[in-house]
Amino acid sequence: MNRLTRQTPALLAALVLLSFLLAGCGNKDMSAKMPAPGSAEPDKILYDRALNDYEHSRYTEARLSLQTLINSYPDSEYLAKAKLAVADSYYKEGGVEGLTQAVAEYKDFITFFPFLDEAAYAQMQVGMAHYRMMEKPDRDDTQAQLAEEEFQTFLLKYPKSPLAPEAEQRLREVQEILAQADFDVAHFYYVKGDYRASAARLIEVAGRYPLFSQSDHALWMLGDIYRRAARGSKNEQERVRWRTLSDLEYAKLLKGYPLSPLAADAKRQLSEDGVPIPSPDPQALARAEYDEKFDRDHPGMLQRAMGLVKGAPDVSAAAHTGEPDLNPPGEMNNAQDELQAGTTTSTVTAGSSGESSSGQSASVETISPAESTPPPETVASAPPVDPPTGSTGVAPPAATTPTAANPAPLKPNETETDRAAAEELKANPAAKTKPAAKSKPAKSKPAKAPPVNKKKESTSKKKKGIHKLIP
Repeated sequence: MNRLTRQTPALLAALVLLSFLLAGCGNKDMSAKMPAPGSAEPDKILYDRALNDYEHSRYTEARLSLQTLINSYPDSEYLAKAKLAVADSYYKEGGVEGLTQAVAEYKDFITFFPFLDEAAYAQMQVGMAHYRMMEKPDRDDTQAQLAEEEFQTFLLKYPKSPLAPEAEQRLREVQEILAQADFDVAHFYYVKGDYRASAARLIEVAGRYPLFSQSDHALWMLGDIYRRAARGSKNEQERVRWRTLSDLEYAKLLKGYPLSPLAADAKRQLSEDGVPIPSPDPQALARAEYDEKFDRDHPGMLQRAMGLVKGAPDVSAAAHTGEPDLNPPGEMNNAQDELQAGTTTSTVTAGSSGESSSGQSASVETISPAESTPPPETVASAPPVDPPTGSTGVAPPAATTPTAANPAPLKPNETETDRAAAEELKANPAAKTKPAAKSKPAKSKPAKAPPVNKKKESTSKKKKGIHKLIP
């Protein structure tokens, strides 16, 4: 018992020492986790923590730290980086919902920080988000149209950006998908025999998408449609006109796509009409040779095979050189310019029937100059009407209008009413303008009728002429 009593203080001291040691270890671990006061700013700590979560694909936790930084430290030097990181986290997360939210975040960044260098990157990412949501040509093309618009905006706003070459290539691929959608519909109408609807689509494809992999086929089909229209026309002038339009399309094919397999047939068609064969455009020839070499080095067979399984569109056929079209749909590519082709009697009405997905279509209306404008003889041939005596205050010619100073020569032509009016005029000059109301109806009746009838006749002919379209 005494022995236990003597050892108790030692045991208590040992227990106290052990507890202190354990407490010290715990404090040491805690101090390793928490930074010392003044060692780092709290906004930087939040930003570094968010980057760590982002690198480990913990996007929700990363956004939580970034939003805390944005809301708590609005004057932080990391504010712009935090907002851009939020958008990047949604983009990396992917999916329709994530990419849609990424577009909104990137656009917010551009709105708040338009003059930072990262604004170009944000604009590029907006286009890439729509690019990743694109569907195949035979499906909804909304995302493809949005991607085209965003890449065009990037190239117009940041043409010297290091990302410009990538944006150009993405735009070529997007326009390949859009052109393929229109071309497929045009080919369907062409095979079906609805050449008017087919021509409307082909004009859009050939005009807006010169880098499209099948633009040569579009030009050849358009030339063939004009040839068919020439064969079906009964008027010699119309046959010549359609034949000329056909030759123009074949000439475009030879000039812009000299390595096309359809070039030989286009040359034959031009030779039949006695039209000289145009020389190929040097830039178009260089572009065709480059794309041909690229296709040999990168066959893309695996990508085309995977395209049958994957939902993403196949862009392996897109061009890899040449400047893509930077004009919005409907600008600088009017179907009217294509169908007129230097003539003054063929007109095209765009957007009249809604045939194309972009809201543009074409119809041909043949109007002769005599039908569109009334001949001037119909107005000039109306006989002049002589006003009654004293009807106006303007002095008329002396040979036809009596005056108070020289009434004698007019007596043989006067009636009793005119003589009485002349005498009344001498007696009461204030009544000079009273008979003016009698002459007003006589002025307008003979000259008004012919132009009205001519316009009605011209309008009816125009309506009938609308149906004289491409057979």
